[in-house]
Amino acid sequence: MGKSAVIIANGEFPKKEYPKYIVRNADYIICCDGAFDRYLRYSRTLSEEARIPDAIVGDMDSLSEKRQKEYAGIIVRNPDQDTNDQTKAFEYTIGRFQDISEIHIIGATGKRADHTIGNISLLMEYARSYNPEARGVTVDIISDYETIFPLTDTAEFQCGEGRSVSIFSPDSSLRIHSEGLVWPTDNVVFDNWWKATLNRASEDTVKLVFSHRSVAVVMLD
Repeated sequence: MGKSAVIIANGEFPKKEYPKYIVRNADYIICCDGAFDRYLRYSRTLSEEARIPDAIVGDMDSLSEKRQKEYAGIIVRNPDQDTNDQTKAFEYTIGRFQDISEIHIIGATGKRADHTIGNISLLMEYARSYNPEARGVTVDIISDYETIFPLTDTAEFQCGEGRSVSIFSPDSSLRIHSEGLVWPTDNVVFDNWWKATLNRASEDTVKLVFSHRSVAVVMLD
């Protein structure tokens, strides 16, 4: 079994036990530069001593010069202005750690709606551009309220009967046949974000059959 990596972004840090458990037990922690100071404070709520991340990634415009000098040994500077810090951290993580099987992103949602929407949609870009599935690596966003993961083709996932399931895709030509949902998605046209939201699992396992390879994200409560 591969190791787990957690990316700490600068959104809302979770308070519930499950996401805190994910952070506490991560083999690697990669922190976006804008989240570093808050992460250090957050880390002290997880254990008696703050855990220093394996890397701080970003353009460093949000990290003080004092911090940059203090933690120079783990800073990974990426000045690219065409990507956000979450993407910089993801690129570093997928490229640097060859022994991982899981990447969890914490703090990607909350605070600002535009950042939340952007960060969620980036999951589809990661799945399409970096093909982590081919390496046996899963990627998701975890918060106090949801778990969100990308799909690029037909898939089955266990979520538990009664769990809320929402599906989003930017591909209006995509059709998704569903099994295990209360309301079938077969006739849904993905021409707006709300089209397959607020569904519910009627079985423990849900299967989504894509009409062709594409991209989508699934959100579970």
